[in-house]
Amino acid sequence: MVDRIMPEPFRIKMVEPVRVPDGAQREKALEIGHYNMFGLRSEDIYIDLLTDSGTGAMSKQQWAALMRGDEAYAGADSFFALKNAVKDVLGFDHVIPTHQGRAAENVVFGTLAKKGDIIPFNMPFDTTRAHIFNVGAEPVDCIIDEAFKPEVRHPFKGNVDVAKLERAIAEYGRERIPLIMVTVTNNSGGGQPVSLENLRAVSGVAKKHGIPLFLDAARMAENAWFIKMREEACRDMSLAAILRACMDTADAITCSAKKDPLVNIGGMICCRTEALYQALLPRVILFEGFATYGGLAGRDLEALAQGLREMTDEQYMAHRVAQVNYLGDLLEEGGVPFVKPAGGHAIFIDAAAFLPHMPQTAYPADVLAIEIYREGAIRGIGLGALAFAIEDEKTGKLILPKLELYRLAINRRTYTNSHMEYVAESIVNVYKRREKIRYGLKVEYAPPVKGLHHFLAHLKPYTL
Repeated sequence: MVDRIMPEPFRIKMVEPVRVPDGAQREKALEIGHYNMFGLRSEDIYIDLLTDSGTGAMSKQQWAALMRGDEAYAGADSFFALKNAVKDVLGFDHVIPTHQGRAAENVVFGTLAKKGDIIPFNMPFDTTRAHIFNVGAEPVDCIIDEAFKPEVRHPFKGNVDVAKLERAIAEYGRERIPLIMVTVTNNSGGGQPVSLENLRAVSGVAKKHGIPLFLDAARMAENAWFIKMREEACRDMSLAAILRACMDTADAITCSAKKDPLVNIGGMICCRTEALYQALLPRVILFEGFATYGGLAGRDLEALAQGLREMTDEQYMAHRVAQVNYLGDLLEEGGVPFVKPAGGHAIFIDAAAFLPHMPQTAYPADVLAIEIYREGAIRGIGLGALAFAIEDEKTGKLILPKLELYRLAINRRTYTNSHMEYVAESIVNVYKRREKIRYGLKVEYAPPVKGLHHFLAHLKPYTL
């Protein structure tokens, strides 16, 4: 029997009514949406776990901060509120606001990378890969082998394999590597954390070779919490101190503020040196807006500044991670295979193990998304072959990813523990009838954008 979870460390002040569409309505929604979870309307969903990006609930302090927004085009007071929060919480002297995380990626890779370059990673997520592909560069995974074994419990499955990193630098050459990037937590591999020890080791390699180290830090506070829970040397440190120590390993970060910083829109680039800051600014102004607002309203900057300070609240974070773990425990009790241990922001079901009779080319993760929606009007997202398979430009052969995952991303401060129980019950029901799922999916239409076609793909079921 799963242990009872700690209650929510908040009380509900406002509610948003939602409905549960019936079976016929769900089928119609799937048809209209071309069997792609991105094609469904919000009104057709009961519990929406498509993403944790921008879907959380802001605090009363953040709502109050909105009223302080200074909407000046240049030099707004709200920018300096953000700049001070970044300095206090993360330790960076320079901050560039952007409208969201992928905009920060556009600025960084569009400025620093070029055709033929190589970007070593632990594992990049979809939009990160797409921005690298867009400038003609290539990402190279240097993650530990345990990341590809969903059933293996390893405390830091997001860690970079330092030996692989050194080999990549030796193979491709320093001159082809404009930066190294580590994603914390590692979303593509199941929301798995990176240890502080590993970040320091990677930082040492980067410094030795004179290569800037960037963090994709959208879920940096969750990563720091796992370090506090799992890294013996950090047990007595505060969450805020661990987060700062992680940031101290990097030269710069990109960040979707729609995750850990607890806002519904926003992103940023933070860096240490004036030289890097000035190098990035022209592209910010070209694509985002002036340097002190970067596509955001002043009120958004104020809410972000407040969110950065709130994300290191230990009572909040303890519940946040425990709620995700609670869902994992309920699924494990029902026999459902997922990436272990549970991630910080999501449960990643192992779709290949859930539907072992289905070939990866039939997109089992996305079939699973359809079946879970049919069962409970719950929306998650497939992160497998549809999202990550790429065509080898030399041979034309399809290169399939090593993991075929279905993600349930838990919105921050949004759903209750009873919602998690409903989600688990629905998925266990699908698991019990898994052998009867005898269809795959084929792509009828997808835009010719390398790395991002899954967002807009039109899918059609076919009988296996």
